[in-house]
Amino acid sequence: MSSTGTDQHTPTALIIGASRGLGHAMATEFLDRGWSVIGTVRDTTSRTPLHDLADRSDGRVSVEHLDVNEPGHLAPLHERLAHRRLDVLFVNAGTTNNEQTPIGAVATADFVQVMITNALGPLRVIEALEDLVTPTGLIGAMSSGQGSITNNTTAGREVYRGSKAALNMFMRSFATRQSETQRSFALLAPGWIRTALGGPDAPFSVEESVPLLVDVLLSKLGTPGLAYLDRSGRTVPW
Repeated sequence: MSSTGTDQHTPTALIIGASRGLGHAMATEFLDRGWSVIGTVRDTTSRTPLHDLADRSDGRVSVEHLDVNEPGHLAPLHERLAHRRLDVLFVNAGTTNNEQTPIGAVATADFVQVMITNALGPLRVIEALEDLVTPTGLIGAMSSGQGSITNNTTAGREVYRGSKAALNMFMRSFATRQSETQRSFALLAPGWIRTALGGPDAPFSVEESVPLLVDVLLSKLGTPGLAYLDRSGRTVPW
């Protein structure tokens, strides 16, 4: 989708979870490519890098409040955005527990927190806001290569892996229910990136990763159906 030349429409992306890390970098990348961006933050009491981006965006970046773990936030957000039409809706939400804890020893509260944040919350957002997305737009979520059941040959991070596999299944069900539409659906497996979640030992930086991820999303626009893709656009096995 072009935003240059004589086009009158400036494409718009809604990035859920854009206060920092990958979400903030994706908002910046879309802005740099000529898009308008709506980004959400969870905390309303402190300033974030997204607020700084909005301040220097000449009005093309706006900040909204949403905690994906709070279903009561969704209807008010929908009402505030009812006048907007989205070309991309992308949910970037993720948390983890102690990665060394085997599944049988995981505390129930930790399990519930990870599953709600990584799987249930994103699909609640998508179900609540999907009618704002254009008929040929894209709906996506940040998954992980660790959500691949086929590729799980090392174990570890078991609750996190399970939550991303659940996200993939829920997204597949959602996309199947929309199989008669022309919309695109994408699950991204970004690789191990140096973020608060990925940690300092990850091999890839945010700066080198995010342009590739946005390239993948934009390449999927206009191709109906769901794809589970890595940072290079390659299909990840379920």
